[in-house]
Amino acid sequence: MSAGNRTTLALIFGGRSLEHDVSVVSARSVARALRADRYELVPMAIDRRGRWADLETARRVLETSGDRADRVVDFAGSSRLDGRLLDGSIDVAFPVLHGPYGEDGTIQGLFEMLDVPYVGSDHAASAVCMDKAITKRLLVQAGLPTAPWHAVTRSGWARETAELRRRCLALGLPLFVKPARLGSSVGVSKVVEAAGLDAALETAFAHDELAVVERGIDAREIEVAVLGNADPRASLPGEVVPGHEFYDYADKYLDDSCQLLAPAPLDDATTAQVRRMAVSAYQVLGCTGMARVDLFLARGDGTLWVNEANTIPGFTAISMYPRLWGLSGLSYPDLLDELVRLALERHEVKKGLGISG
Repeated sequence: MSAGNRTTLALIFGGRSLEHDVSVVSARSVARALRADRYELVPMAIDRRGRWADLETARRVLETSGDRADRVVDFAGSSRLDGRLLDGSIDVAFPVLHGPYGEDGTIQGLFEMLDVPYVGSDHAASAVCMDKAITKRLLVQAGLPTAPWHAVTRSGWARETAELRRRCLALGLPLFVKPARLGSSVGVSKVVEAAGLDAALETAFAHDELAVVERGIDAREIEVAVLGNADPRASLPGEVVPGHEFYDYADKYLDDSCQLLAPAPLDDATTAQVRRMAVSAYQVLGCTGMARVDLFLARGDGTLWVNEANTIPGFTAISMYPRLWGLSGLSYPDLLDELVRLALERHEVKKGLGISG
């Protein structure tokens, strides 16, 4: 139900994942950029336990949390679900929930059950892209290059430590070890000596029962913002120059030591190839609405490798996704308008197919 001629938009942020603080910062940026004459903003904040806060608390968090992930105001909720999602008062939901319980298809499935239109990929694509192992299998099957890798489960590592250690080290050093279903580089380790593999896997297993071990590539890190449903389009690419040994959590959100080059300094042919590959990966993984596709450009021979797709990319003041669209001719407010339009468009398509209420 629209408020006058405005769209009632539920901005959902926080959540149970380790990326809670980043989510709050992203939501604050979105709230500032939404056009007040077009949207009736309904903030919905989820605390670290998964409880939903009241409206006054949600507004306070948005207004008082800063633009850094280490300065987010803590809060507590009390409800298992915000009732406004149930009473038909919300026109569209905009989840800015990074990581598990927000980017992995769980809340998208809730929206589907409640027949609430929502921004971003559906539950299936969200779950696929959240799982780095599944993502890599699909990319390989589609013929899109990705770094050589192995998936290692916690139970498998306990049973076959020596054999799995041998397989992982056979990929060649350096290695990157990651929790399979987490983002923002949480729990990621770079292994430069064979002796460091065990500790890196233990770090990953502290966050997930499944880890991905992949060969490190001497490459530039290229990011592309992709937008659309049936006919997606890619932004100009950007480049991340890490300030640390690799692009870790602190580098992304805390100490501002990395450089974000936008647009990336690439020749025209490489730029075109990067954009095509990003759209191909987006479609292979079943994304709709939006995703940021991350690629590696090998320094030696210029080979392109797809790394992953993030279905709810960062929306902070310095995040690549809105920044790249700004450089590509779509301002932050216009980008948000387009994301809402795409959400409502997809919902109407599903209604036409009898899938949605």
